[in-house]
Amino acid sequence: MTHQDNGWAGMGRRDWQDHEEIRRRLEQGADPDDLNGYRPLHQAVISGSPEVVAELAGRVADVDALEDGRTALWEAVMARRPESARALVAAGADPWRPLIAGWSPGRLSLAGPTPKLFTMPDREQGLSDTERAAAQQAQQLLTVLGDTHYVGLGLACVAGIDAPEAIRRLEATPVEGSRLHALHEPSWEEDLRTVGVTTVPGGCIVTQPWGYAPQMPGVQKQLSAGTSCYGLYANAKSGNQGSIARDGVIEDWDLIPGGDLEFEDTPTSEDVLQHYLYQHNAVACACAWAGLRLTDARAVFGPPDTWVDLPDRDDWYS
Repeated sequence: MTHQDNGWAGMGRRDWQDHEEIRRRLEQGADPDDLNGYRPLHQAVISGSPEVVAELAGRVADVDALEDGRTALWEAVMARRPESARALVAAGADPWRPLIAGWSPGRLSLAGPTPKLFTMPDREQGLSDTERAAAQQAQQLLTVLGDTHYVGLGLACVAGIDAPEAIRRLEATPVEGSRLHALHEPSWEEDLRTVGVTTVPGGCIVTQPWGYAPQMPGVQKQLSAGTSCYGLYANAKSGNQGSIARDGVIEDWDLIPGGDLEFEDTPTSEDVLQHYLYQHNAVACACAWAGLRLTDARAVFGPPDTWVDLPDRDDWYS
């Protein structure tokens, strides 16, 4: 063992699942508190088994030590690893310690799939009515959307207007005849200006299963007049790309819906909850932002209410 590796040299992601290997390294002098400047316990929570988490939790100097402002228990709750969370609490971790924007691991867990993971002390008030409603909406959206593969999908989730109004704003024309029947095999070159539009509770969705057209600035500006719109493009090369338009103005770009929580900008309480509820599900995140309450996945994955052609104009710079 060298000073630099602290006994953890050569560890791969799968090695954190091997309890015997972790125990062997620890008994040979591996530092339970230092993995080249990081904390082995945090890594084990993300990649390891509950047995490995329990092993390390029993050896660290402080089971609630912070890494980037988060305890290992916070990471366990965020990653939806209840068995690892229980192992940490058994080793003395505090579920009710406030960490980020007033949230503790315990209170955050109340909004997730295991709300009875921890015993809530009398001093804790639990979720507010607004937070509880947000958690219920998330569960409905995630159930409706499922785990459908959506690489290459473009969306605009628009609050407060229906499909006919969206079509009017876009000055789009319905697709008819043979082209309508051929849309199940779209061509990038021929159909990039063809989008689907569907009314949903709370607004409407403009979708393109094979391209970015709904997220183009010109499209979002028209759709968001007097309201708001969240655009999404599931780029196969660079990942999910999100954007926000409000009342005809692009307010934000290069967002990562469903991605990691950005701590540089000091997240709000709502930011933390939304990240927890919609992590790794960009489509649900976009729908929730616009307040859309889907009852099925048709508006996203098709077939839409109406296929339309956008006018021949440059919507990137409109």
